[in-house]
Amino acid sequence: MNTESNTSLIDRALNGDQSAFNSLLNRHWQEVYFFLLKRTANELDAEDIAIQTFSRAFEKLTSYDATFQFNTWLISISKNLHIDLIRARNRSRTEERFNADTELVLDDSPNHEDQLIHEQSQYELIEHIQKLHPRYRQLIELFYFESNSIREISAQLDESENNIKVSLLRARRSLAEILRNIP
Repeated sequence: MNTESNTSLIDRALNGDQSAFNSLLNRHWQEVYFFLLKRTANELDAEDIAIQTFSRAFEKLTSYDATFQFNTWLISISKNLHIDLIRARNRSRTEERFNADTELVLDDSPNHEDQLIHEQSQYELIEHIQKLHPRYRQLIELFYFESNSIREISAQLDESENNIKVSLLRARRSLAEILRNIP
């Protein structure tokens, strides 16, 4: 077992060492995941928020205060992301109730122009996904389009779940970068 300290791994990660990111993820994944599983009582939500937690943590690693334990910082991030999810769902339910009430009055069914815009947006997204590295494209397709879980993808590709999580995280970042650079 690797006994390298979190501090050393964080320093290496800050210098761009991908294996340090992987080590931090592998070391703390279960603790964050099970914390979220207990809070959400939903494996998919726990998994999704855990992935978001590590993504956010790695993006904001320069803001980590070493006076606190790294796992405490991760749990704090995950807790905040879970609260954000709850708020978004509550907002969505409120909007759904409002929309149900106004649906009787308004016809908001998509007209021909709306449908064309939606189809064009989907087509453009798929075009951007095609620009990804083949491995990332495969993971995006398996996870988002085919709705496979991390566990299912892991079994299908004969790789560890942690490798799939890290690769999916990188795939999301790559796609986000492509989308950010659209004029």
